[in-house]
Amino acid sequence: MRYALFSILMLAGLGLRGDPAETHWASDPAWVQARYGPWGGPGVDAAPGPMDAVALKDYAPKPSLIVAETAVPKARFPVIDAHAHVNARTPEEVRAWVRTMDETGIEMSVVLTGATGEEFDKLADLYLKSYPARFQLFCGIDTRDIDQPGYPERAAAELARCYRRGARGVGELTDKGTGFGGGATLPRDRRLHPDDPRLVAFWEKCAELNMPANVHIADHPSCWKPLDVYQERTPDYQHFNLYGKDVPSWEELIAMRDRTLAKHPKTRFIACHLGNQGHDLTSLAAALDRYPNLDVDISARDYEVGRAPRTAARFLGRYRNRVLFGTDMGREKSMYQAWWRLLESADEFLPGRVWWRYYGLELPTPVLENLYRGNARRLLNWTKM
Repeated sequence: MRYALFSILMLAGLGLRGDPAETHWASDPAWVQARYGPWGGPGVDAAPGPMDAVALKDYAPKPSLIVAETAVPKARFPVIDAHAHVNARTPEEVRAWVRTMDETGIEMSVVLTGATGEEFDKLADLYLKSYPARFQLFCGIDTRDIDQPGYPERAAAELARCYRRGARGVGELTDKGTGFGGGATLPRDRRLHPDDPRLVAFWEKCAELNMPANVHIADHPSCWKPLDVYQERTPDYQHFNLYGKDVPSWEELIAMRDRTLAKHPKTRFIACHLGNQGHDLTSLAAALDRYPNLDVDISARDYEVGRAPRTAARFLGRYRNRVLFGTDMGREKSMYQAWWRLLESADEFLPGRVWWRYYGLELPTPVLENLYRGNARRLLNWTKM
């Protein structure tokens, strides 16, 4: 009884109180198991108090744990950030970014512009004219008039044009269910998914020009779960939620990706964010084993590797030739340094972005060197025009 009472109080205290019908979770064995595991409850008698008014979105506990804290101001080896975006839009901002890169150990940033046409040309001038050795640019895919005659040829031709202007890859190409180009208003059968026949010429041109494609297929699987007490990620991420929307399931989208890999074996694909399979590295390992044209980056999945450090370290060791480092989180010095601490140190209970605590992976030198730089030097296209 005391556990049920505590559960009701905590449910109310973390901003989920309201109609009595909403508190049925406290008597649900599945809820108790999800919250407490085999312990069965908090192990203390609960009583009401000021924390009953604390909302979940505001909860930020300060730990009393005293453990080692390692400062890693600069990466141990030069780093190629294979997943950055347009984090600077003026010459002054680009210079500031380069200064931060120098201070933290970033040798080069790969800017996934997602742009085509005049927009890509402006970005190519901004980054490549002043700092050709510090940036590599990826372009996007032309998704205009996808239903019109000649679209496949036009998309491939624009890709070739961007290559001549300096693009060395494609991406980030995102399909969370509405297709490339964000076709949310289109019926499902008209959306441009990666395995669409209209993209055959585009993927073949990527292979011909040796332009890897950075693809964001699906999203974290929690996006397909209801926004209720079982939701894995905090309210910060609720705007990404796809539950009940007119999109394919997570499983269907991953299947589309895999069909694309199988149909275009000569095209190299980089599935960003650990392929959105960071929660299940066994399944991601199976995909890497099955498709030799697939690589992954770890961008924005610090919380996946940080919460399962032993599993993640084994995975990164086994696939030390297939994983690229990437950030996808701006250009702040502290962000880069948080990555170095996570990957290089053995620190415990690190602050994390998703309310989960992280644990340092303390990666061995051969794995770290490949992750930071070696794989990018080998897998990306460095050919100059």
